[in-house]
Amino acid sequence: MGWSTRELAELAGTSINTIRHYHRVGILDEPERRSNGYKQYQAKDLARVIRIRRLSELGVPLADVDSIGASGDADAIALRVIDAELAAGIERLQRARMDVAVMLEHRSSPDVPVGFSGVAHRLSDADRSVVTIYSQLLDQSALDDIARMIESEPPDIERDFTKLAPDAPDDERQRLAERIAPTLTQHLRDYPWLKAGEERQPHSSETADTALAESLTDLYDPAQLDVLRRAIILAHELAAT
Repeated sequence: MGWSTRELAELAGTSINTIRHYHRVGILDEPERRSNGYKQYQAKDLARVIRIRRLSELGVPLADVDSIGASGDADAIALRVIDAELAAGIERLQRARMDVAVMLEHRSSPDVPVGFSGVAHRLSDADRSVVTIYSQLLDQSALDDIARMIESEPPDIERDFTKLAPDAPDDERQRLAERIAPTLTQHLRDYPWLKAGEERQPHSSETADTALAESLTDLYDPAQLDVLRRAIILAHELAAT
């Protein structure tokens, strides 16, 4: 007497859908059927499913299940590869847990890079998008510096920049740029890499610079970009004195 698909799944500690998936990918043969048309699995099928499930839990891809056990040397190589993949997976999970712990500590949103959790409350929506892009284009040391820069910036200036109207008059833009410039000047002095960013970019300097420039253009309105341009020019002039 054999077992139905449901009974086989229960005995093997898996699900009916998993059994059906094994059939679809060709690693579990179709069993004989009873006179009423229902599948009838035998002990060899149960052993096969348990073996597949165990190897799968160890990280063996389903396509490689049949190669395990064919050769001692091949098995050792395969297991070493699996062990390395599991170690990498554990490391990723440990990093994820640390990231979650920081988010919980600062009650910050998961959409902000972890290094910016402490300043997340000071970021506008556009700022959040920018630092997210930074997290992909700059190395961790540079990101840490940027987080410190944000923390040191006067909150009232950040607020006025965020609220700047797209049609703000020229004199208002100039005044805001002049307020921002001293802070930028200090950043240039404290973080010399800002003048030579390629040293802090995992990607090529040209690729990263282009992506950063396009991102700023997309995320900030023309008035804000004009203020930033003016402030940067002033900051470089002040830093040179």
